[in-house]
Amino acid sequence: MALRSAKQLLRNEIKQKIKALSDVEKKRQSDIVIKKVIATDHWQESSRVSIFLSMSDEIQTENLLKEGFLTKKDIFIPRYIGDSMEMVRLKSWQDYESLPTTSWNIKQPADDDEREDALTTGGLDFILMPGLAFSRQGDRMGRGRGYYDKYLQRVAHSQGGRKPRTVAAVYKEQIYHSVPVDDHDVPVDLVLFEGC
Repeated sequence: MALRSAKQLLRNEIKQKIKALSDVEKKRQSDIVIKKVIATDHWQESSRVSIFLSMSDEIQTENLLKEGFLTKKDIFIPRYIGDSMEMVRLKSWQDYESLPTTSWNIKQPADDDEREDALTTGGLDFILMPGLAFSRQGDRMGRGRGYYDKYLQRVAHSQGGRKPRTVAAVYKEQIYHSVPVDDHDVPVDLVLFEGC
């Protein structure tokens, strides 16, 4: 119970910090951090990549999508259905622009839009991980639903233990010395932010 309370307090604190950032500052940090992602071996050596589509309080990922299409990567994006998530193929920038918007104000393919599923067609090499709080060592605290933690377990099972590289691209305001985590919280391989 204490862990849950600590996580909720930290989530509220981070949401307030990010809310205080101007749109100009969010774009400035996003541009810097996405360039860092593109420069990593994790990204350069991957051909099948998962990229989350940003909410207003997350690093903006549109430039990473554009880079992925430019460099001919197979791009997969989250589709949330109930309490689970799948990664489905995004074919082009035009495909992205035509996606409907969810109640969370993010773009997502409709439930009845049949798309290639990453886990049934070769898996993933790279997953860009969203979240609210991170430590420099890779501890990650999400929004509390466990979508990515559960998905990473499915990936490991379906890919015969072959783990994709996981990278978090975040605002510097989301970095903490330590983050409250439990056994279900899967750490990320690399956390990127301005100043790292």
